[in-house]
Amino acid sequence: MKIPFVDLHAQYLTIKQEIDRAIAEVIAQSAYIRGPHVDAFEEAWARTLGVKRCVSCANGTDAIYIALRGLGLKRGDEVITSAHSWISTSETITQAGGRVVFCDTDEETFTIDPVDIEAKITPATVGIISVHLYGQPADMGAIMAIARKHNLWVIEDCAQAHLARYNGQLVGTFGHVATFSFYPGKNLGAYGDAGCLVTNDDQLADWMATFARHGGKGDHVMEGINSRMDGLQAAILNAKLPHLPAWTKARRHVAARYDELLEDVGHVATPKVGAGRDHVYHLYVIRTENRDDLRKHLTDAGIATVLNYPKALPFYPAYAHLDHGSADFPAAYANQTRILSLPIYPELPNEAIEEVAFEIKNAFKPTRGQSRNRGVAEPVLMSDMTR
Repeated sequence: MKIPFVDLHAQYLTIKQEIDRAIAEVIAQSAYIRGPHVDAFEEAWARTLGVKRCVSCANGTDAIYIALRGLGLKRGDEVITSAHSWISTSETITQAGGRVVFCDTDEETFTIDPVDIEAKITPATVGIISVHLYGQPADMGAIMAIARKHNLWVIEDCAQAHLARYNGQLVGTFGHVATFSFYPGKNLGAYGDAGCLVTNDDQLADWMATFARHGGKGDHVMEGINSRMDGLQAAILNAKLPHLPAWTKARRHVAARYDELLEDVGHVATPKVGAGRDHVYHLYVIRTENRDDLRKHLTDAGIATVLNYPKALPFYPAYAHLDHGSADFPAAYANQTRILSLPIYPELPNEAIEEVAFEIKNAFKPTRGQSRNRGVAEPVLMSDMTR
């Protein structure tokens, strides 16, 4: 592709010496599993967020599973989560013994709808997993108020929201525990799988750390799992972490430029940022009724795009047993065919942003002979035109 969706090598080149030095140190020390680099990252990430504890693990999916087990999820307990997310959010509920209860989303921000959360609460409900999707915080004020009212715990899924804020407060610091992914493409990404949990509850942190390391090395107080961050990933994250604020600022610049250039494209809705929310734009997701044709047009122009995510979770075969229909989640269902993620990464050149916007505008040009001023006929994609 002429314009890739993301370019991880471009980022590496900007900090090559730091990354190479970090990797060399791990090799020289043979500090491959846990060790000083992991300890240093746990301390640095906790300090960055202003929380007491960070427990590293192998990936963001494990992090959610560990959190659910640490909070004492029992068979038959119901956990409410977003219908619009990656499957890690829901599959871990089932794997930990609970029952998934999906909730609709706000149509414009893609985040979980607090009104629908309250409507889904039953005597079996024990907790909520809020997802800060695409880098936009969920409405944590409303969510935490509901949790307090009904005595529920809250897990924040922050896999796409490193340094995002809600009313000035960093996400990951509202709920009982928060989970992060450091998958390579994340805003703070390793060069392989890595994840962590953060909490201000020392007892919970101790349990989760023990559980993630075979139930306690040398003194197995429980049956645990093997979910450890390796030293190479921790060293890479330590090298990258000081750059995260600047990278976040650069992502916001890319998003603002897209917003500006696409403002007058009537058939494209750019991302809406909710009140009091600071978006970190892990993804820049537009909505259009002509999504598939637009995507083909951009692909033909050499511009990579991605569908995040092509189906709302309740409509995958994995959840057919729940027997949901489109009316159960109208916003999440409608957005399935509208959403399109455009290229975004901190090093994306301004001329590339302009070319993406140009091609989107080009795609929506009126058909030949159609009046540009009468406002009668709808603009259609060029791929719909007779050639």
